[in-house]
Amino acid sequence: MNCSPLRIVLTGGPGSGKTTLLEALAGQGHTTAPEAGRAVILQQQASGGDALPWRNPARFADAMLTHAVAAFDAADDAPGPVFFDRGIGDVLGYLELVGLAHDAAAQRCRAAAQGRRYHSRVFIAPFWPEIYVNDAERKQDLAEAGATCAAMARVWPALGYDLVWLPKAPVAERVAFIMANLTGR
Repeated sequence: MNCSPLRIVLTGGPGSGKTTLLEALAGQGHTTAPEAGRAVILQQQASGGDALPWRNPARFADAMLTHAVAAFDAADDAPGPVFFDRGIGDVLGYLELVGLAHDAAAQRCRAAAQGRRYHSRVFIAPFWPEIYVNDAERKQDLAEAGATCAAMARVWPALGYDLVWLPKAPVAERVAFIMANLTGR
């Protein structure tokens, strides 16, 4: 019987250092899964689609959910822990943020979250205005970035996970913090 790998989620608001942290973990040889939202935005922009947060939030959420589920399932054969830049719960947080927490997409997201479980500890990067930068895919202002972090801080515990707040620290310290918190300190 296959023993499935640890699936570890890094969550938080945009621009809080999650992707940089994921890149550092990949640099140490860990398997990583990129953020669904950014991948969806890039694909939609390239194809002229409308599943974009500023055009069609419900379609964007559906596309993110499809991507997040596929990333979760693809990790089945990973040789060790897999670190995710966001997870299925983040889609639910997004739906809450845009006022769609009770529509059909949210129901599909809750069902996917029930059937696909990550490591019990979800690492959350706090809102960190000093490092926040906009780019072609990240159009949120600081207020929305902070609200996104707050939504994730509500959603993941509601799904049965323990939040572990990452320190506002250099990347190497954050990596060490995560590893210490996965092995029981």
